[in-house]
Amino acid sequence: MILYLHGFDATSPGNHDKMRQLQFVDDDVRLVSYSTLHPRHDMQYLLNEVSKQLKLTDDDKPLIVGVGLGAYWAERIGFLNQLPTVMINPNLNPEDNMQGKIDRPEEYADIANKCVSQFRQKNRDNVLCILARNDQVNDNQVVANLLDPYYQIIWDEEQDHKFASLAQHLPQIKSFKNC
Repeated sequence: MILYLHGFDATSPGNHDKMRQLQFVDDDVRLVSYSTLHPRHDMQYLLNEVSKQLKLTDDDKPLIVGVGLGAYWAERIGFLNQLPTVMINPNLNPEDNMQGKIDRPEEYADIANKCVSQFRQKNRDNVLCILARNDQVNDNQVVANLLDPYYQIIWDEEQDHKFASLAQHLPQIKSFKNC
């Protein structure tokens, strides 16, 4: 089972395309949708929804995949549920770069302060991070510098922020899920 967390643009047809592509890794790909507007509510909702989905599967190696803002959540929810996680172009600081797009951006900073101390150190090697060199939204070199001490980083030379095609990375995602 793969749990898929969309980015800020929840209604983008690209989400359906990515979920279809992920079916080459596992037939059971489930969308876990959230509001994107109310971080504290989203955190609790995602924890509950992921817990429910984990009870509904017999997969002994479930995976959580998030794109953009969904990757922000996938990293945290994956850590709290001890799930291997794939982050694609993660937005690590929505409180800074989503001002005016989301309600209560300060709640992201509050969530970060309440998170387990040094959670990335404790989550070392449990995350695969795929970054687009041509990301027009994030500075992925900054993201890589922050995450590289803890997680495996894979650079993509072709995709942009929306990351329309996962095709060349599906074997790596499958290998990561199965190890």
